Amino acid sequence: MHFPNKEKAQEVSKTKPIYQTSAFTFQDFEEMEQYFSGDKSYLYTRMGNPNSDDLAKGTADLEGAEMGASAASGLAAILAGVLAVAKTGDHIVATQDLYGGTYSLFANDLQDFGIDVSFVDMESREEIESAVQENTVLLYSESITNPLLRVEDIEGLSQIAAGRGLRLMIDNTFATPYLIRPHESGADIVAHSATKYIGGHSDVTAGVVTGNKELMQKARGKIAMLGSNIGPFDAWLGVRGLKTLAVRMEKQCRNAASLAEALQSEKAVKKVYYPTAASPEGNGAIVSIELADGVDATAFSKELDWVKVVPTLAGLETSITYPIATSHRPLPDELREKLGVTAQTIRISVGIEDERDIIDIFQKALQQSAARVNS
Repeated sequence: MHFPNKEKAQEVSKTKPIYQTSAFTFQDFEEMEQYFSGDKSYLYTRMGNPNSDDLAKGTADLEGAEMGASAASGLAAILAGVLAVAKTGDHIVATQDLYGGTYSLFANDLQDFGIDVSFVDMESREEIESAVQENTVLLYSESITNPLLRVEDIEGLSQIAAGRGLRLMIDNTFATPYLIRPHESGADIVAHSATKYIGGHSDVTAGVVTGNKELMQKARGKIAMLGSNIGPFDAWLGVRGLKTLAVRMEKQCRNAASLAEALQSEKAVKKVYYPTAASPEGNGAIVSIELADGVDATAFSKELDWVKVVPTLAGLETSITYPIATSHRPLPDELREKLGVTAQTIRISVGIEDERDIIDIFQKALQQSAARVNS
């Protein structure tokens, strides 16, 4: 048996090590000072860490952006991106059909920063234009909206933003850069809840924003000073997820398209929400449905056997959630009604299981639910 010379052997890990440390060491005060002059990369993990930088860079590379900044959650990343553009006294125009957490952040918490937000129908150029004020600095929307899956006209929004001297920020969580790359259509900042498809395994909470160097340096500074940095291990898990993003999205999008088609003919389903032209690579891995009148949503959820009921999405396993009680609970009742998010709305996050197994479990649950109504 051959034993290598330990003095000459250099062991190199196949994967990036986890820098599970709160601080980095220096030989002396002079070397520590090199961090502040830009000659050393790391000082204190709240300010930066090799793992968090890897997640930011990996996501930025996939999005075609110059730089990224990673954060402890999707909302932390969104807040950092917003604060990279907006300050006290500024105004934002946002789409009205936002994820509920973002809506709450914009409608409530940004007010504490002195930043005002108007919510509009982003399908109406006239409504957008009329909402823009002298102090407006940012347009905000989602590439594929949550939960009714409207595909945003990012290029159209970028034209409005450019014409009015505004920045455009897009939440690309549902689409991921596998399907849509908003920077290519003119978005200045792209945000992700990396908890979802980037992480991909339901075992990490993380967020990322991407954009040009100037904006991302500001975003990174906000993350550091607000203490919303991501931990090294969570960042490492996010990078792990990036490596299989395309493989997972391809399978999940294919399964979702098949499920959406199969559900169109179910009597217990009043309407199926699924995009038709989001991207040449597919239309996403989320299918939302409106149950038929008389079908009890809770009873339906109990018929789904191995399908998990969760408050989130994008794991490897197929799951469902109830937007009116979870993701869109913060929205005012009148806005939910206007958007069409009702007590009959179910959001399905399609996983990587066998396509036929997924279709069968939903068809059986829906047929049992319909039979209960007719009995």
